[in-house]
Amino acid sequence: MSRIGKNPVIIPDGVKVELLGQLVKVTGPKGSLEFNAHKDMKISKSDNSVLIERQSDERLLRSLHGTTRQMINNMVIGVSEGYFKELEIIGVGYIAMVQGSRLQLQLGYSHDIFFDMPDGITITANRTEVKVDGIDKQLVGAVAAKIRSFRKPEPYKGKGIRYKGEFVRSKQGKTVGAK
Repeated sequence: MSRIGKNPVIIPDGVKVELLGQLVKVTGPKGSLEFNAHKDMKISKSDNSVLIERQSDERLLRSLHGTTRQMINNMVIGVSEGYFKELEIIGVGYIAMVQGSRLQLQLGYSHDIFFDMPDGITITANRTEVKVDGIDKQLVGAVAAKIRSFRKPEPYKGKGIRYKGEFVRSKQGKTVGAK
């Protein structure tokens, strides 16, 4: 049995879970999300928990058991609390600002970078810090990774966009050798 898959998903107050065949709909104070589970996963709901069971010990079903449970758990957490990622911008003249539904980044290139926010994502920025908020854990992580990819931290001076608290190993620069 999967150690993660056999644990029930606890449903907090204010969150409603609907099971329509293999479609799981989770609605809460921050919004609603849907997930279409594999046809061989058995999803059942009791008073305040959701239990996921697999029909056999086939390799595919063993791999999907814990994943299905965690996807539903992430949806429950997302609609009740939400997810966020924080990014830091390090470098002289590197700034970020939000203009309507676009993030404008000045990262030392000859032009500014404009990033349109996807639906369900809120981005706030105050010059050197960017915060990505949303209810979908996967989408929040993907948007944060996309913003980071515009100027990854370089190993010599550490300039670029990094996750808050991320450690960037710095390399030694060139040395002048005497012959």
